[in-house]
Formats: sequence, structure tokens, C-alpha cells
Amino acid sequence: MEPAEHAYASQRFLQAEAILRTGNFANGFAEYEWRLKVPGTAGGIPPDDWPRWFGQPMPNRRLLIFCDQGRGDIIQFARYIPWVADRCPDLAVCCPGEMWPIVRQFPRIRVLTQHWYEAGDCAAYVPIGSLPFVVGTRLDTIPTPIPYLRANPELAAAWRVRLDPFFPVGTLRVGLVWAGNPTHYNDRNRSIALSALYPLTNLPGVGFVSLQLGDARSQFQGFFPGGPFVDAGPQIQSFNDTMAILEGLDLTIAVDTSIVHLAGAMGRPAWVLLPHLADWRWLEGGHTSPWYPTLRLFRQPEPGAWAPVVERLAAELQRM
Repeated sequence: MEPAEHAYASQRFLQAEAILRTGNFANGFAEYEWRLKVPGTAGGIPPDDWPRWFGQPMPNRRLLIFCDQGRGDIIQFARYIPWVADRCPDLAVCCPGEMWPIVRQFPRIRVLTQHWYEAGDCAAYVPIGSLPFVVGTRLDTIPTPIPYLRANPELAAAWRVRLDPFFPVGTLRVGLVWAGNPTHYNDRNRSIALSALYPLTNLPGVGFVSLQLGDARSQFQGFFPGGPFVDAGPQIQSFNDTMAILEGLDLTIAVDTSIVHLAGAMGRPAWVLLPHLADWRWLEGGHTSPWYPTLRLFRQPEPGAWAPVVERLAAELQRM
């Protein structure tokens, strides 16, 4: 594509997100297909001459689901895999290896690979982010078979034993994630400094388990919470560990990153800190999510205003 075509595709993609934010999924998901024409949004996607799948039954040919987006998107749209498998029982999924603990929870997948060209003889493919469009999802028809992800019971029990000594009996155990992937286009708006959450960590009867990964963990330096605070990050080896920890928490508080999708898909309670202009999947307003019934949304009242959000969180925690 020429640069002008790239710019046009980017404009249509932004338009799609604006439409989806209003809850108009019929038009929004059709426009959302333009993301596949924006450079860098679907790296490693099969070539243009591969047939696209649009929902027709393929009982005797293999279909490839290509995970074209980030971790949170994969978790969010994985709920459609059983619908696809009903129509295409010979199913392959291509996704990053770190997502395999998620995808493996859907037992009808025959092939799991990190590269589309290793999926075998596929008759067609569909990007996972296109499944709401293929299914014809509307705001009131979002599949919510919650939970559709579950922690390994033995690993969850092991994490409870590991964390028990840090929390007195009766302590509210709260997971905490304050920063997402710094390469995300909107990370400067969606992430928050750990220091801004300091008021939460001094509430009586509340203890925290940090699930934070990456460079943001360095913010622990000079941070002195008043109550129990355990940094689980160095011991988290995969999403299996993260799911096991979430299973043993009373609540998770996090910015808009994959953790909230994971908690929502597991049916675990989570409070989501959202910037004033939130991602399309959280819609324009409201405090609940049609994608994840167990989530509560805490929105900035104006751009950059995290302090009122933290005040609300503290007040709500004290009521629990």
C-alpha cells in the first residue's frame, strides 16, 4: 500500500474505534476490519492470497484462527473459539507462546502454533479480532459464558499457601497492577505511577499483592506501604501463575491491561482504572462492562485526573 492508503486505513480504523465506543457494534465491527490494513497492527498475518473465513461451516477442512492483536484482545475474543469450533472442528490457532496457557483451555483446538505457516493445510483463516464481526455481535448479544478461563486448582492452592503468611486472618487481599506495556500507543494515559496509589496501601485491613511485571516494578524503590504488600512479580512465570494468584484474591485493582481481561474472563472481581478517553471496549460511560460482568469501571472525570479516581477507590475499599 502507498503512504496515502496507509493514512486512509488509519483514519478508518480510528473511526471504527469511535463508533464502537458508542456501542454501535453493527457498524463499528465492520469498520474495525480496517485495522488489518494499518501497518504494524497485525504483524505476521497470512498473505493476502489466503482465503478469509466468514462463518461458513467447514466440517472437513482446517481453519486457522490468527491472533492479530495484543494479550488483552486475545483473552477478550477467545470467548468466540467454541462458536468457531462448532462450525470448524479441525481448528488451528496461531498466537504468541505466552498466550498458550489461555488458548489451551479450549480443548477442541487441534493445532497450536506461533507461526501461521506451521499450521498445516488450512483452507481459510480468520483474525481473532474479526470474530465479533463474523458472528454479528451486538451490544446485547455479546457471548458471556463467564467464566471461560479457570486457574489450575493445584497451582492456585500452592499460591494460597505461599501468600498466607503475609496476610493476617481477615485481611482483604487485593491484586494491584498500575502500568501496562510501555509500547502501547496510549500507555502514557492509561498507566499510573505506583506513588499515586499510595493512599490505598494505608487502609486498615487491606493488603496487596503486586502482579506488576516489566520496568514499572522499579517504582517499588522508596515505596513504603502501611499494610501488607507482597511483590509476586518475580515469581510469575506465565499466565498460569497469574490465574492461580487471581483465584485466591478478593479483588484486583488494575489499569487497562491484560490483567483485567484475565480477571473478567475468570469471573473474578476487578476494578479497572480508566483514562478520560478510554479504549472502545469500555464504551463512553458507565461503571460496568457488557464483556465482563464482574468488572467495575472507575473513570477519570477529566484528562489526567487520577486523584479523584484513587479517592473513590479508597472509599469503596473501606466499605468492603
